[in-house]
Amino acid sequence: MPDLLFELFSEEIPARMQARAADDLKKMVTDRLVDAGLVYEGARAFATPRRLALFVQGIPARQPDLREEKKGPRVGAPDAAIQGFLRSAGLASIDEANVERDKRGDFYVALIEKPGRAAGDVLAEILPVVVRTFPWPKAMRWGTASAKPSALTWVRPLHAIVATFGPETEEPDIVAFAVDGVAADNTTYGHRFMAPAPITVRRFDDYVSKLERAKVVLDPQRRAEMILADAKNLAFAQGFELIEDEALLAEVTGLVEWPVVLMGTFDADFLSIPPEVIRSTIRNNQKCFVLRDPQTAKLVNKFILVSNIEASDGGKAIIAGNERVIRARLSDAKFFYETDLKTRLEDRLPKFKQIVFHEKLGTQWERIERIEALAAKLAPAVDADVEKVKRAARLAKADLLTEVVGEFPELQGLMGKYYAEAQGEDEAVAHACEDHYKPQGPNDLVPADPVSVAVALADKLDMLIRFWSIDEKPTGSKDPYALRRAALGVIRIILDNKIRLHLQALCLEELHKQDVAVDLLGFFADRLKVQLREQGARHDLVDAVFSLKDQDDLVLVVRRVEALAALLDTEDGKNLLAGYKRAANILRIEEKRDSVTYDGPPDETLYILPEEVALALAITDAKEKAIRAVVEEDFAAAMRAMASLRPHVDAFFDKVTVNVDDAALRTNRLKLLNEIRAATRTVADFSKIEG
Repeated sequence: MPDLLFELFSEEIPARMQARAADDLKKMVTDRLVDAGLVYEGARAFATPRRLALFVQGIPARQPDLREEKKGPRVGAPDAAIQGFLRSAGLASIDEANVERDKRGDFYVALIEKPGRAAGDVLAEILPVVVRTFPWPKAMRWGTASAKPSALTWVRPLHAIVATFGPETEEPDIVAFAVDGVAADNTTYGHRFMAPAPITVRRFDDYVSKLERAKVVLDPQRRAEMILADAKNLAFAQGFELIEDEALLAEVTGLVEWPVVLMGTFDADFLSIPPEVIRSTIRNNQKCFVLRDPQTAKLVNKFILVSNIEASDGGKAIIAGNERVIRARLSDAKFFYETDLKTRLEDRLPKFKQIVFHEKLGTQWERIERIEALAAKLAPAVDADVEKVKRAARLAKADLLTEVVGEFPELQGLMGKYYAEAQGEDEAVAHACEDHYKPQGPNDLVPADPVSVAVALADKLDMLIRFWSIDEKPTGSKDPYALRRAALGVIRIILDNKIRLHLQALCLEELHKQDVAVDLLGFFADRLKVQLREQGARHDLVDAVFSLKDQDDLVLVVRRVEALAALLDTEDGKNLLAGYKRAANILRIEEKRDSVTYDGPPDETLYILPEEVALALAITDAKEKAIRAVVEEDFAAAMRAMASLRPHVDAFFDKVTVNVDDAALRTNRLKLLNEIRAATRTVADFSKIEG
């Protein structure tokens, strides 16, 4: 079957847009092919700085013929309805329609046969629409020879379009269309400097090989692999080790069509500044990688750059140019760092009095005071020294006002640690300055030192509590203050460090609003469900535990969830849940019908059958054991106590009729069923459990 080769050749596409653009191109074309009845065998999209390309394999040569029935008006309908039906069905007269009977009478039915079109003709309609409606995050218009702006909006000026279609064994046809004066043909161009001449291509394999000869590596994955391998090899040959950077590699891959890896040098004197500052300077300004000594893991005064050209001088001029820029940028960074060291962190704090954190929540100074107070309150719960915690909380945000963090915001916290160490702060205080932002993502480490834990919790809890207090909560996909991330951070810190903390009580103490504190706890419950679901736990079990009163100790919640999951994995647990559901369903139906609630203790004198007596005794025994086990925080034992009810519940339903004529006996048996419901709430709200 025929294949499609489609390329859009333009000026340089920003690296950050390329991967998404390739995906969009693939989806837009293939979705339209499927909608047109042209089901293909496979598709691959590619991007370089100057082109988007798509290869679609195995497209049928023609659309399938369509045959459909169109139901019309009833026989004898008004002439206007008949004429409308004829026009919509493409019939000359009503005699061309069939008459079919259904339960409502006789109706006209038209049999419409629509022959499929050639796939090339369909593509000639699809492809220009894709170009004109392409969803670039930012697009531009540009001037033309007539001085009129282009009608097309594109990320950068579009120069050429390749669109060929045909089977492997034949010369492919050019898909005939044009967009804003750019006509599709079979001509593309190689590397801007090393092979700028036009290239005539036929199909995908021919296209890839000719581009490669013209110094263009089409596949971004292959370019990335080439860069990484060459950089590692060049570093190893000099006795160094490449510090890998996935995001930088992706960006550099999008900047070159023909990667050439080179090594440069900077003055060793710059190694006196923190390595992260060196790395950020070189990375942000020149998109270069840094190297380290494999023996000491310390940075060396070398860097790796990726050029887009094979220079005649072996890259000497390119290296020299990068070295000049890096030397200047590192000089600035060194000046910033040394200037910062001249001012103590605490001396910077008064400036926060003039910086608004949020118009409804006051200044950054007020926020720091809140964090300090909350961190001191949390210190005993995490076995941290209160004075060290207060000192760390006071200094943790100070590096936001330094020159280095102003230049490299991604180094906030880390620079606070360096400056705290330089001015002789306690090691725990210094590390808390860095660690209090953690964890910032699912792969980030969680603080473990008690001082860092206290400040990190206080920082995140203050964000959540204060924004809840002004009703600024995440909505849908919008979370401008990263409150979901803050809540997940709190959860991970608490669980990883096994901190016993009553969140609702703490929030209520800070907020003084019961309903707001309850709502915030619900938000934590939702985030905990996300966290546990990623670890394989069931969200309904989290609901079943959180629904119990005063369940705001996340460590105990997780232990209850684990114990509940273990119970429900057993036959006794599954059958107990089934018995509970049966009892709850009966109660729900009868309570709704009778407009009463069957709570309160049953009357023991009304037990007639031995199964009633046995169930009542079993419930009392299980409830007492479960309560003792919960108090001792032995949730596995509490679940075993509940599991012991299973045979008695089964026997009750086998032998006892609940809805008997005797009203007193019926009420008593319904109350006994309610005892099952009440007993299970000792360990979880079984009504929340699915299944």
